[in-house]
Amino acid sequence: MVFIIIIIPIIQLFILAHATTFEIKNVKLFAVDLDRSQTSRDLLGKFEGSPFFRIIDYAFSYKIAEEAIKKNEADLIIQIPAGFEKELEKDSRSDVQLVANAINNSAASLMNAYALSIIMDFNRNIVVDKLGLSGNPEPIKIDYSFWYNPELDYKAYMVPGILVILVTLIGMFLSAMNIVREKEIGTIEQINVTPIKKYQLIIGKLLPFWFLALIELAIGLIFARFVFDIPIVGSLWLIFLSAGVYLLVMQGLGFFISTFSDTQQQAMFLSFFFVVIFILMSGLFTPIESMPHWAQIINKGNPLAYFIEIMRMMMLKGSTIGNIQTQLFTLLGIAILMLALATLRYRKTA
Repeated sequence: MVFIIIIIPIIQLFILAHATTFEIKNVKLFAVDLDRSQTSRDLLGKFEGSPFFRIIDYAFSYKIAEEAIKKNEADLIIQIPAGFEKELEKDSRSDVQLVANAINNSAASLMNAYALSIIMDFNRNIVVDKLGLSGNPEPIKIDYSFWYNPELDYKAYMVPGILVILVTLIGMFLSAMNIVREKEIGTIEQINVTPIKKYQLIIGKLLPFWFLALIELAIGLIFARFVFDIPIVGSLWLIFLSAGVYLLVMQGLGFFISTFSDTQQQAMFLSFFFVVIFILMSGLFTPIESMPHWAQIINKGNPLAYFIEIMRMMMLKGSTIGNIQTQLFTLLGIAILMLALATLRYRKTA
């Protein structure tokens, strides 16, 4: 049990932090160069020099490239038509065709955006060479900066959310199975005949896992800071206060599930049902603002969404309690509701 509680979540943190990424790298590009000119080679050289693309093959037939996409050997096709260089010299314009495998629409959009960015950069170079301009030919100069994640490292965005999931698993699953385990081995009757009150029993059952989950969070924050180099700008006390409130929500839900379950398998499946929905709708992978309106309304009762937002605001932005009070008090309200339901549902009878 100690291995499950402490070691496995750390292993999961290492795996998920490196595996869950929104970046698209090593896009398999198939080049169809029908022009075979110096200009077309320069354009393909731009793609070869990009860290996002890897040209896997060249061909002089579009059908060959199309077959490569059908076999999943290529992700993107760039076709440069014959006469590409001559049209640029004559009319100052020409066409390039991009064909993307759009089974994964978000990946296709990113691939297309990366390719268009490279082509636009190539266009600017042509303008400089043709007009004999030096420096930046653009009339408007844009200076930009990225706040809170200046290196644009996806780990800074994902690790706080992954920590929330690991804390959730400890708090909810163990709480859900705790009472059910007593039912399976027959000791629940001995507990029920004792003179302790229901709320005392619930506190005694939940408090150890509450502390264990906070210890798990502390270990995760240490690894986030010193292994993944994720900044923790906000107050650690406020992070643990928010985590303590959030754990009351998940433990209350876990205890509530245990009152409906007679076996650990039943408790596990019910807990898994809720956790999967909470995670997929939490905003960890998909922005909540991009969800349908009805899903956004349902998501107002999703505790993971509130706590993931708090963790990202606290760790990356350094938000104060005034910035997170809406999310924090919402979690507190849900915690009171879940603990009340669990207390009312549990029947302390011999």
